[in-house]
Amino acid sequence: MPLGGASAPVLSFTPALEAQLRQWLDEDIGRGDLTAPALVGRSGRAHWVTRTDGVFCGGVLVAPLLAILDPRASVRLLVGDGEPVLAGQRLLELEGPAAALVAAERTALNLAMRLSGIATATATLVQVLAGSGVRLADTRKTTPGLRVLEKYAVRCGGGCNHRLGLDDAAMLKENHLAWAGGVAAAVAAVRASAPWPARLIVEAETAAEAEAAVRAGADAVLLDDFTPAALADLVPRLRALAPAVVLEASGVRPEQLAAYAATGIDLISTSAPVTRSPWLDLSMRFAATLA
Repeated sequence: MPLGGASAPVLSFTPALEAQLRQWLDEDIGRGDLTAPALVGRSGRAHWVTRTDGVFCGGVLVAPLLAILDPRASVRLLVGDGEPVLAGQRLLELEGPAAALVAAERTALNLAMRLSGIATATATLVQVLAGSGVRLADTRKTTPGLRVLEKYAVRCGGGCNHRLGLDDAAMLKENHLAWAGGVAAAVAAVRASAPWPARLIVEAETAAEAEAAVRAGADAVLLDDFTPAALADLVPRLRALAPAVVLEASGVRPEQLAAYAATGIDLISTSAPVTRSPWLDLSMRFAATLA
């Protein structure tokens, strides 16, 4: 069964993301590309190719990057983000001022190789969960400055996003529970101040904490480092207390995904696609200049 293939999510090009693209180009170009004089007045064509199988992600960034350097440059995407690719496959074609194509090459490829690696790793894990009804979610363990794009890559691989940041939902962890005086006190304090649409999640490390979280009215419980056998016993008890509560497992090794999915949980969260995935090997190949 091929990886990926799901409809690609939409990446929102906010002012913050556009500013980041400029910063990443500036990081590489600095005071100016010293090779640019060799390309003055020249136009060229190029294309991207993948050297390995995987799931492509990051093609949507190429046109905005080129537009910053020279609006005359154009991109033709041959593969959409989230689509499976095979070694040797052509991914996109570029045409325009040669200096712009050269200057954007490294930044664009670095981003796409990183994001494609995450999408590929996510798709591999999602494939294990196919048919189980359990979704794979990411975490806040992301590279500083790349969170929006890395979480986009997870969606391109078929996963779903957990919190983008601390303001998306309240997750009470062991330090909150200890310093607030317990599960009930922590939940009550957050409920009293958070806006009404906000979800409240409690991370539980014991069955007693999980049951206390449900009784306190948590919307979801993250069950951390429970064995599949322990969850198979606990999940029905939590459902009996609150049928609508969302139950999530974390601390799951990839080889255990199927066992955890069989326990009746709703989500499995993992940082592995972001923290452990290799880059997908992509390259840019140039044709002769047009003029």
